[in-house]
Amino acid sequence: MRNINNSKLRIIPLGGLEQIGLNITAFEFEDSIIVVDCGLAFPEDDMLGIDLVIPDITYLRDNIQKVKGFVITHGHEDHIGALPYILKEINVPIYGTKLTIGLIDNKLKEHGLLNCTRRKVIQHGQSINLGIFRIEFIKTNHSISDASALAIYCPAGIVVHTGDFKVDYTPVFGDAIDLQRLGEIGKKGVLALMCDSTNAERPGFTMSEKTVGKTFDNIMSEHRNSRIIIATFASNVDRVQQIINSAAKYGRKVVVEGRSMVNVISTAAELGYLDIPANTLIDIEQMKNYTDDQMVLITTGSQGESMAALSRMAASIHKKVHIKPGDTVIFSSNPIPGNEKAVSKVINELSAKGADVIFQDTHVSGHACQEEIKLIYSLVRPKYAIPVHGEFRHRKAQINLARQLGIPKENTFMLSSGDVIELSDAGAEVVDHVQTGAILVDGLGVGDVGNIVLRDRQHLAEDGIMIVVLTLEKYSNQLLAGPDIVSRGFVYVRESEDLMEEARGVVDDVVADCLKKGVSDWSRIKNLIKDSLGGFIWKKTKRDPMILPIIMEV
Repeated sequence: MRNINNSKLRIIPLGGLEQIGLNITAFEFEDSIIVVDCGLAFPEDDMLGIDLVIPDITYLRDNIQKVKGFVITHGHEDHIGALPYILKEINVPIYGTKLTIGLIDNKLKEHGLLNCTRRKVIQHGQSINLGIFRIEFIKTNHSISDASALAIYCPAGIVVHTGDFKVDYTPVFGDAIDLQRLGEIGKKGVLALMCDSTNAERPGFTMSEKTVGKTFDNIMSEHRNSRIIIATFASNVDRVQQIINSAAKYGRKVVVEGRSMVNVISTAAELGYLDIPANTLIDIEQMKNYTDDQMVLITTGSQGESMAALSRMAASIHKKVHIKPGDTVIFSSNPIPGNEKAVSKVINELSAKGADVIFQDTHVSGHACQEEIKLIYSLVRPKYAIPVHGEFRHRKAQINLARQLGIPKENTFMLSSGDVIELSDAGAEVVDHVQTGAILVDGLGVGDVGNIVLRDRQHLAEDGIMIVVLTLEKYSNQLLAGPDIVSRGFVYVRESEDLMEEARGVVDDVVADCLKKGVSDWSRIKNLIKDSLGGFIWKKTKRDPMILPIIMEV
């Protein structure tokens, strides 16, 4: 029998290391694999028409007999959003805290997976055994309640995974982060720390969530006569609680708008994570029964998402809410990197409608800044540092912190998604690389849109399309009709009749030449049409539309 103590722990991040989002990491020891988190990412600008991006889990599929379960740190989309897609291939139990599992249940219900998926609610301080692993859930603070760090025990040693966290000594709901337990685990000797890097470039401490409550109070006392609309992240239950507290204090009714916001708030209220005073929450239909100074709207769209409630209000396409002069709109969030332009556009549209827009001091981050990261390193005292959750620069900043705290350079690792790192007390090294990547979800199609389709969409978006239609007789190959040219997104045909006439002449010549020479291979005819028409159009317009010849036979 192999001596298990000589075996090494393999850690394989399958996503989440090159960007914010798509978080999923496999931990493998002998014949056991556990998967921490299973998140999605939102599409980038060049992913035309794509709804969501989920991780490639080929490695898990190939080792499915070893996979024991998903262990989820908290209920944000970038940590739970891919579960409904991936459970269809890897149906193993899911473990998480009460609110996290409540939010996962919502997703599974939508996808019809609730009855065929095992979920187990774990409390902070509890441990679960999955294969050879024991996983302990440790209380942390974040911008969603019930966030956890994980202590992962196996024969090779202990790995601490912080999840997304900050140190908040005065949280809005529940207890502060369990620093004592992290210190106790640190005393046992920790093999590796995988720590959140999102704010690793920011010095100091992240402010407590409670400070935002005071800001809301001040804004409501200064804007007593105006209707107040507050946009924030749907998942930030503590933020919503503080808005409700301030609204109740100033005698205002609260309307919740935006599908994700309604879902999260109803789940949080059901599970006891929100305390809503009686008669405070009203339906959007009842809004007309109250004056502006009696109203607060909590809405989605703080990131400028085009279909979110606030963006629809700003663009005057929201059915129930119309922005008017005198409204006060508060952005209770910071733009996620890459969203600045969209947010700026919405702010401009709101301002143009006469609204007073406030976005200063109405948000605190849910992630740890440098001093909190140093505190965690000092308590956990890991042998190896493996920064997670962040772009390259964020993780690099954390490695610099780890080195300042005395962790030798050779014990810090900048991994890429797909890297396989083997760890034991004797040493750690990257030994392999597995397949990873982004699977694109478009409507009901998962993975059926790839780079080639995206390239075609890009081509169509930039240059348009020209369709050439002609009809040939079946055996004699005589031209019976056409060639006709249909153009979309290339030029406005009515104003470019001369160009289209010349283009038709070019195609006529090619087709006549082919038929004269007795060319009967359709693909050859199509290629000749593409080449000659493409060359002509480029010469005339310096544009390169997609050319699609269609030959019909009768």
